[in-house]
Amino acid sequence: MSFKDHFSGVAAGYAAYRPSYPAALAERLAAMCGRHELAVDVGCGTGQLSVSLGEHFARVEASDASAEQVAKATPHPRVRYRAAPAEALPVGDGTADLISVAQAAHWLDLPRFYAECRRIARPGGVLALITYGILSVEGPPGPVLARFYHDVAGPHWPPERAHVEAGYRTLPFPFDELSLPATGMTAEWTLPELLGYVGTWSALKPLRAAEGEAPLMRFGTELSQSWGDGTIRRRITWPLSGRFGRL
Repeated sequence: MSFKDHFSGVAAGYAAYRPSYPAALAERLAAMCGRHELAVDVGCGTGQLSVSLGEHFARVEASDASAEQVAKATPHPRVRYRAAPAEALPVGDGTADLISVAQAAHWLDLPRFYAECRRIARPGGVLALITYGILSVEGPPGPVLARFYHDVAGPHWPPERAHVEAGYRTLPFPFDELSLPATGMTAEWTLPELLGYVGTWSALKPLRAAEGEAPLMRFGTELSQSWGDGTIRRRITWPLSGRFGRL
């Protein structure tokens, strides 16, 4: 497998626990486009953004290099999922009104991907690289999660994670840039839901390889003690940002 596959092994968890994007994001992306015939959602995972785009475009071609992710994707009548690399998309020349990449651009071979964008985009089409940054949790669990993210998982994050933390400002982006109002993502999660999300982090596999299960068990215990009743729903927030351009 030639791509950096951090997520095929957690595809079920990805489908169950990765947060969905706010409906307003897809609405704003659609408003940038002059036509709404085809959106191409690249690195779609299990369809977290694809299904929202399906509410605004006649067709959505959603692809991911991981066949396991695509197999777990959320169905939508206007979304077609296919396993394909971002650098060789199964999309016709000059057909895409929108090309979106949500929480995946930092994994791509960007020069090759950008060449594909130029090939498939309709003149004036929009490219959107979207990312959400470090989450925060309200109340006492917040500092516990922050320590785990930075101090325990921190040394094991792939280097590409730095682009996420920078809101993609560190990625090359050779296009005329458009602005999108700053926004965020929110969820109301129980303790098991938050732990399920943490279980999809790309830092966990190398953490386990280096230190075994003990750090994860300690974190689970500390988070549970700080949370209280695990069925209580706490507010989770992520900053949402990206790079947006016209092709």
